[in-house]
Amino acid sequence: MVRVLDLAGGTGDIAALIADRVGHEGEVVLGDINTEMLSVGRDRLTDRGLVSNLRYVRLNAEALPFPDGHFDAVTIAFGLRNVTDKAAALREMRRVLKPGGKVMVLEFSEVAEPLLRPLYDLHSFEVLPRLGKLFANDADSYQYLAESIRKHPNQDTLKQMMQDAGLDRCEYRNLSAGIVAIHSGYRA
Repeated sequence: MVRVLDLAGGTGDIAALIADRVGHEGEVVLGDINTEMLSVGRDRLTDRGLVSNLRYVRLNAEALPFPDGHFDAVTIAFGLRNVTDKAAALREMRRVLKPGGKVMVLEFSEVAEPLLRPLYDLHSFEVLPRLGKLFANDADSYQYLAESIRKHPNQDTLKQMMQDAGLDRCEYRNLSAGIVAIHSGYRA
């Protein structure tokens, strides 16, 4: 049986994609620190008829409640930048992986093209908060988003953090000129 842990997966979007891939014999554990987000994800996936191979666990990525070597893969999409101790979370992801298992991190990152950086900064710090205020009456959340992205480790730093956590064959692939990157690593 293939087991996959989807961390910070509250809305269930990534878990739904994984559930289709592992099939009815596999298992996807959707984990999130936020109970309300877990409820949203469970409701959305149940409404889509996805119930047989999914479990929901409230958890902290820095101290995962699973035994060593339990999962074939661990994913986290747009959640690592919100984890306080990223190094601890990466060590925990490695710990719960089976030998040969893979960690995949999808996260906002550093724009790779220097000419695009000023435009991206203008959009992030000026345009997005104003749109958030206009449409959601919430400029602060969009300001936080821009700030949290800038504080998150860049591609090379996160790759090194994954290696320091004990993951092997670490690499990343930039998407959208580095606005987003997919990092991966394996447990030997």
